Amino acid sequence: MSDFWRGKRVLVTGHTGFKGAWLSLWLTKLGAAVTGYSLAPKTNPSLFELTGLGGQLSSNISADINDQHRLGAALTSSSPEIVFHLAAQALVRDSYSDPVGTFATNVGGVATLLDSVRRCPSVRAVVVVTSDKCYENREWVWPYREIDRLGGRDPYSASKGCAEIATRSMQLSFFAPYAAEGHPARIASVRAGNVIGGGDWANDRLVPDIVRGCLGPDAEVRLRNPNAIRPWQHVLEPLGAYLEIAEKLALGHPGIDEAWNIGPEIDENRPVIQVAEALAAALGVGRVVCEKREGDPHEATLLQLDCQKAKSQLRWRPRLQFADAIRYTADWYAAWKREQNMAALTRAQIDEYEALAA
Repeated sequence: MSDFWRGKRVLVTGHTGFKGAWLSLWLTKLGAAVTGYSLAPKTNPSLFELTGLGGQLSSNISADINDQHRLGAALTSSSPEIVFHLAAQALVRDSYSDPVGTFATNVGGVATLLDSVRRCPSVRAVVVVTSDKCYENREWVWPYREIDRLGGRDPYSASKGCAEIATRSMQLSFFAPYAAEGHPARIASVRAGNVIGGGDWANDRLVPDIVRGCLGPDAEVRLRNPNAIRPWQHVLEPLGAYLEIAEKLALGHPGIDEAWNIGPEIDENRPVIQVAEALAAALGVGRVVCEKREGDPHEATLLQLDCQKAKSQLRWRPRLQFADAIRYTADWYAAWKREQNMAALTRAQIDEYEALAA
């Protein structure tokens, strides 16, 4: 990591969530002055609380992403140079129970953020985080490229496709270099594969369910879709790419204000059951049971990302293999179970990743 981030003013939306907390911790470690804007953590425990992140931020604002008055005030008071937008409803199954709320947060939140940013003259770069599920998934063997059709069958996936469209519309309408006399902030969207790592406690997400099962009283993990194949990657992989993209945007590098896929090598993709078995083995406890229940909502079987654009134009590449991602994840949860200092351990994992990146 370069010295670029030292002293930079950064706003992170969704900083109390899993990815947002990891990113905010990394930014504070790099010397940035971070303002967090998010609702309170949705889980207990949470990475935000376990690492004491609130006390490390320049400002910790608890508010909804669609509260434009509060968001505008946060931008005015913190005068960020760089904005990372991670605030979202991030669960597929929750989107079935609350489709309206999912679209309001994931699509309306993008429009609210970028409309607020264009009234904040200090901002020079915005990274909008969406998802690999933004593509119209045809369940074919070819990995999706940034130019492939956006879509989504479930409300979550559809909302992420809409978020990409909203980002591009706002960019073309109000921001340089596309709009005449537009705001100078440069904007990019990022579409990461399935992210794993320590500190995730969300319901109905694979790794937290595995950890709860393995470390629970029955030491049993129940899988509803064991053969689904996904581009699994440790959380530090996409976050490192987000940091690199934001830095290039802020420095005015040409050709960065576009959409980017960030994921593992194709041969590192794995079915769900391999993730569960590998994590149980790394934790040293737990058995896997496959259980398909009638009435479960639809979930895609195959999803792969083509990351050649990031490799060739950003010279970015994944640093961790599947086994490394499992080790990092298992080590984190095992340390939590032993009641270790999770702030120190999380920073140690960032240190190790930085050394690999170097």
